[in-house]
Amino acid sequence: MHPSNYRMRLSLDFLRILALPSAVFYFITTHLVKVHLGLLTAPTLYFAFIITWSISKSIFTNVLQRAERRKLGAKEIPCVKGAWPGNIDVLVKMLRAFKTSYILDVYLQLFEEYQCTTLNTRILWTDHIISMDQEHIKFILSTGFEHFWRGRWQKERMERFLGQGIFNRDDEMWRMHRGNTRPFFARERISDFDIFERYTAQTLNIISVTSSHSRTPIDVQDLYSRFALDAASEFLFGQNLDTLSATLPVAGKTKMGPKGSATEDPWGSFASAFEMAQQVITARSRVGYFWPLFELFRDKNAPNAEVVHRWLDPLVKSALSEKEKMEKAGICSPVAGKNFLQHLAESTDDPIIIRDQLLSLLLAARDTTACLLTYVTYFMAIYPGVTQRLRSEVLEHCGTSGSITYEQLRNLKYMRAVINETLRLYPPVPLNVRESRAGGCTLSPSDSTYRATCDANVMADDTRPLHMPGSTAITFLPLLAQRNKILWGSDADVFDPDRWLEGERLSRFVANPMMFTPFSAGPRICLGQNYAYNEASFFLVRLLQQFDTFSLAPEAQPSGSLPPLEWKRRKGRQVEEKIWPAAALTLFVKGGLWVRIARKAH
Repeated sequence: MHPSNYRMRLSLDFLRILALPSAVFYFITTHLVKVHLGLLTAPTLYFAFIITWSISKSIFTNVLQRAERRKLGAKEIPCVKGAWPGNIDVLVKMLRAFKTSYILDVYLQLFEEYQCTTLNTRILWTDHIISMDQEHIKFILSTGFEHFWRGRWQKERMERFLGQGIFNRDDEMWRMHRGNTRPFFARERISDFDIFERYTAQTLNIISVTSSHSRTPIDVQDLYSRFALDAASEFLFGQNLDTLSATLPVAGKTKMGPKGSATEDPWGSFASAFEMAQQVITARSRVGYFWPLFELFRDKNAPNAEVVHRWLDPLVKSALSEKEKMEKAGICSPVAGKNFLQHLAESTDDPIIIRDQLLSLLLAARDTTACLLTYVTYFMAIYPGVTQRLRSEVLEHCGTSGSITYEQLRNLKYMRAVINETLRLYPPVPLNVRESRAGGCTLSPSDSTYRATCDANVMADDTRPLHMPGSTAITFLPLLAQRNKILWGSDADVFDPDRWLEGERLSRFVANPMMFTPFSAGPRICLGQNYAYNEASFFLVRLLQQFDTFSLAPEAQPSGSLPPLEWKRRKGRQVEEKIWPAAALTLFVKGGLWVRIARKAH
């Protein structure tokens, strides 16, 4: 069934869940037992039968899984045990907590409660695994890659927005997208800094003009998103979307949007739809398997997708038209002479596939770089010593102006450490989802985060692997793994770039590189990771050549975007957090990051 037919899928599920047992109930009461049921007894017996049927089905499934575990020599993944049937109370508690809790803290509290790093939430009698276990994340992404795929449920949630793009497809379609994309992120392309130079200059000019007016706060998250999108649009399809020239947010006046600031202009409508689509997908994921119940009569992402498509469809149409003209003229350009959109148009005539792939890459290019630069700026604002050290390194190796080379960026060791430490604490994709293939598999024994297990009858030295049932979703959480004190030391929650420079501390990562996966790993590792490193490094060099003072402007943050007081009662970074990190597919700062940027002379 096509992922877009979620209503049909839901209808078939209800037929399976209710129609079959109802038919069996009718057959038993009218043909086997042959009793006449009254108006009061019929509903009571029917309800009792449905409950019995559901329990029996659950028992049967458990028996099959138990047999599979014996066959594999594996043990069951620890399971959440709620007070209500189907763990409904757990679901309600989680949905309430998501509104005000710190990023992924809802999951962390479950891991702490059950003293394990991989856990089955089993919401509404459906297995759903969550994991912060570094060994299991490694298996999903790399060593056990063939046992997992994006899966039916993930595609169903994302189909209207990302469609047939690389982030929403598997197997042949995914390999085709990856093969088409790889040549455009080769070193010779991403080391040409002309595009970065143009859009960095435009961005810094905006900052300079703003900072000269009484040090007016600026939402750098919004600004960096525009910078990254304009640079990516020229890099990918040779055309500037020119969002940097659109209306900018104004401190104290701009409303809060889905993932930051909202502006009331054509670009603002695109950004709002782009970000709201991600929020809808995240909400669907939190509700789980039965999310279509809440969208029976209206696909919440339909209007968002329509706005986004209005921006991209003309570009696709133009590329296909250009292709047709080239073919008629008998002209065939080599890959090196094309941009990505031109190359993609030559690989297929399907405008939907082209548009969906463009959208996927724009999402990655915009959100990855914008997220990274936003959180680096956040750290420069709260740690002036980091800013001074960064600027000193930049001036030493790059001077105050002049061209910037790839080799110069490579020599900025402290800057790379700051970027890596930012990615460790705030990975652009803080959680991700896979689905096990139909045959199921085993997960290696858990890492050493919790010596005890949630099952008092199982000893901590039980080294049997965990049984991963087939066709089961698993949400893995790189952000939690990258803040795990067992892996990173007792200061894992502390921002300390020197952990990437000091030999003994760096040896933790060198011995176990899979504990740091901000760009994923394995066959699906991000093709654009070096593009993101180069773009962010280049921008930061130019930024620090011109500015040396960064400070937060909490008074400019929109209402409801500052950290709740309840965070102070927990532990970890949230106790001292001065902004509200949040996630909807990718990480962002709620309400934007409003800062003042200046030169000391001003």
